Amino acid sequence: MIDAILKTFKITAQHSGVSTGLKWLPANGDTLTSSSPVDGKVIATIQAASRENYDAVVATAQEAFHEWRMWPAPKRGEVVRQIGEALRRNKQALGKLVSYEMGKSLQEGYGEVQEMIDICDFAVGLSRQLHGLTMHSERPGHRMYEQWHPLGITAIISAFNFPVAVWSWNSMLAWVCGNVCIWKPSEKTPLTAIACQRIVEEVFAANQVPEGVCCLVAGNRAVGEWMANDTRIPLVSATGSTRMGKSVGSAVGARLGKSLLELGGNNAIIISQDADLDMSLIGAVFGAVGTAGQRCTSTRRLIIHESVYDAFTAKLVKAYGQLRIGNPLDEAVHVGPLIDQDAVAAYLDSIEKVKQQGGTFLVEGGQLQGAGYESGCYVKPCIAAVQNFYEIVQHETFAPILYVMKYTTLQEAIAMQNDVPQGLSSAIMTLNLREAEQFLSQAGSDCGIANVNIGTSGAEIGGAFGGEKETGGGRESGSDAWKAYMRRQTNTINYSTHLPLAQGIRFDL
Repeated sequence: MIDAILKTFKITAQHSGVSTGLKWLPANGDTLTSSSPVDGKVIATIQAASRENYDAVVATAQEAFHEWRMWPAPKRGEVVRQIGEALRRNKQALGKLVSYEMGKSLQEGYGEVQEMIDICDFAVGLSRQLHGLTMHSERPGHRMYEQWHPLGITAIISAFNFPVAVWSWNSMLAWVCGNVCIWKPSEKTPLTAIACQRIVEEVFAANQVPEGVCCLVAGNRAVGEWMANDTRIPLVSATGSTRMGKSVGSAVGARLGKSLLELGGNNAIIISQDADLDMSLIGAVFGAVGTAGQRCTSTRRLIIHESVYDAFTAKLVKAYGQLRIGNPLDEAVHVGPLIDQDAVAAYLDSIEKVKQQGGTFLVEGGQLQGAGYESGCYVKPCIAAVQNFYEIVQHETFAPILYVMKYTTLQEAIAMQNDVPQGLSSAIMTLNLREAEQFLSQAGSDCGIANVNIGTSGAEIGGAFGGEKETGGGRESGSDAWKAYMRRQTNTINYSTHLPLAQGIRFDL
């Protein structure tokens, strides 16, 4: 199966990881090895970008920007429309490659490609709506308005857990805005990036898009550091850990560049005494175990009203007993592997810290071994009863560990929800309108995403995606997130025969 998919995207066993969109360069950096967490097998090796490769790509992108920005936005949108059609044709193959290289379930792999298709559709419409405002001038015979111009190069640093979707959120919007893009994919999932590059390059070649609009520079941490410190790159969009985001943000800020940061989450669902417990169960379980707990929006904490705590945790324990763990390419499987054995080690370490800090397990965790688990990356989703203030609970572990705790009043629950360093996604399960509105009020959730009667995991393309506090403050995808990829310019036109000054100032000569 995997050999046929690699052939579909013209990926060889040893492949360059550097492309200018229309040309693959002989890469001479380190060698990256892509191994599947599904079975532990090496899929291919990738030759990463050297500093020489990187500088050549940036120079090509700079040159391309001068031409690409002059294409009418609807014409750029037409190119993105064709990318969406190409993704539709390749959805099955790309979705399977995502699942096999990253380890998420096959349905989630298909879903990730669908997100790419959806953002293409959104970006096509956006290409005809890059609008500014008009304002009345205080000076007679003057007109004021604002307009938006592209920034230049958008550098995109993506994470392994959504190896293609988040890149598309950034690139499709950046392209219709008139920017060019350089993508550094996660070193853990380079093949999906190469597959996307192959899809895009065919569309770009057919439309005579200039070389350098869509660039790929696979590599390790050093490539991201080059991007963060490069004054030729006005915007760096980075998705990953808070630690990584702080490093990128400080480097970009030091040169007064712009950064768009999508970092960690420590997401909670409040289960009210007025909740529909059956519906709540679905949101909680999928949120906690989907992608094996490796989503930035994964549900990490359940804050449960004391009156329904016992009943709801009993439902949880029963549901966890029905989870099927195994090969994610089997559509009957709920939970696939973690990305690698380092992730397994972090999971096991967190379990030990829970015990050391006083937590108890309602569902025990552990590493799975034996037939079907030879890669060493499979673990048991577990549930721990804890206190919100435990150090380990304040920390984001990218694994299927779910913390449960009790609350008495809604104000207490909201305070617990907010009392973590991260601020990405949040939810309340309640049929009480007053509780729902309080949760969404200015005194409610402090997260960038706040939901009622749906879980924390997942997001729709139409809304801006992102969070506050140590989540970084960035916004991607829908709403007016496109403004992050452009610069605002205020224009005043004097069509009178005089030059009056603002605020009535007189300067007579």
